[in-house]
Amino acid sequence: MRKGTKRKAKEVVGKGKAKEAAETATTTQEQTEGTNKNEPGQTQLAPEKNKSVQEKQKEESPKKNDKVVVKRQAKRAKIVKPETEYFPDKRNLEDLWQEVFPVGTEWDQIDMVYQYKWNFSNLEDAFEEGGELHGQKVYLFGCTEPQLVFFQGQSKVTCIPVVVAVVSPFPPSDKIGINSVQREAEEILPMKQMKMDWVPYIPLEKRESQVERLKSQIFILRCTQRRAGLKHLKLERVKKFEYCLPYFYQPFAEDEFEQSTIVQILFPSEPPVFCEFDWEFDEPEEMADKFIESEELPADKKDEFVEFVKEKVKEGKRSNREAREARKKAIQEMSEEAKAAFQSMKFYKYYPVTSPDAPDVSQVKSPFINRYYGKAHKVF
Repeated sequence: MRKGTKRKAKEVVGKGKAKEAAETATTTQEQTEGTNKNEPGQTQLAPEKNKSVQEKQKEESPKKNDKVVVKRQAKRAKIVKPETEYFPDKRNLEDLWQEVFPVGTEWDQIDMVYQYKWNFSNLEDAFEEGGELHGQKVYLFGCTEPQLVFFQGQSKVTCIPVVVAVVSPFPPSDKIGINSVQREAEEILPMKQMKMDWVPYIPLEKRESQVERLKSQIFILRCTQRRAGLKHLKLERVKKFEYCLPYFYQPFAEDEFEQSTIVQILFPSEPPVFCEFDWEFDEPEEMADKFIESEELPADKKDEFVEFVKEKVKEGKRSNREAREARKKAIQEMSEEAKAAFQSMKFYKYYPVTSPDAPDVSQVKSPFINRYYGKAHKVF
């Protein structure tokens, strides 16, 4: 290549590079100027923006003398209060009959006693002025009497609660009798052995007071055996509670059982033979022949049965004799005060009054209390 040509090419390249550098410089200057234009503009607008915000806040804020207008909120919806429900005040002795333990009631039947709203207002009224128990020292125990009664269109056997009131200056007894047709012999045990005792009853209006400061005139027979604990007891022990009868011994009234000529016979055979034997009118041999004929007693057990009956008769006569002697001795050792108390002691028997909430029991009332207390002086 010729030198002229080579020099010309270098000039062209040099011009191209110069032109490119010039364009780059121009672009950079324009960007710089654009930036400088924008920054002063921003600096001038910022105070104006702040000023407008401050003036706006100042205009919106109330002046010192201007009245402040407060918008009230919309009224709340009126709440309609339900009508007040009034419950009748509880009577002072309303739960008295429920606090008294129903002695001798089977455990699985106790809940059935309270299935109705029984009304014992007659018992409550008895403690008011003019009542049979007013101003008296009274001991109460409960029991139940299964009876066929009519209620709400049907007849059914119902455990009727009964409360017996004993008017006495001292507890009528601290013992419990245990007896039934299934048991061979009667037992007289201390109440505490069966977890029972006389405890003061506190009326509702006085239950906030200290019990030790109260001089109660009403005592109730209470049992502290918990039903939940029955599953830990032997069956024989559980059954004892069901055979309990409040015990009473009246030394001045000859016990009808002292002179009784009847003994209970429970002969151990398969099946056992149960009967009552009256030694004044019955003969052991004749009774044995009767049971053999009805196939209730094996023929080879006749002599054994006769001897068993004779032995029970001897025990019965001996018990009668000992009871008479014990009664005479008790009277001789008794103080005059105790004699007067026994002679003035009264028994009152209370059934629930007729009400729409429970069966009517007015036709099944009985003065008989139990074999120890005999009959009540008055039935309500």
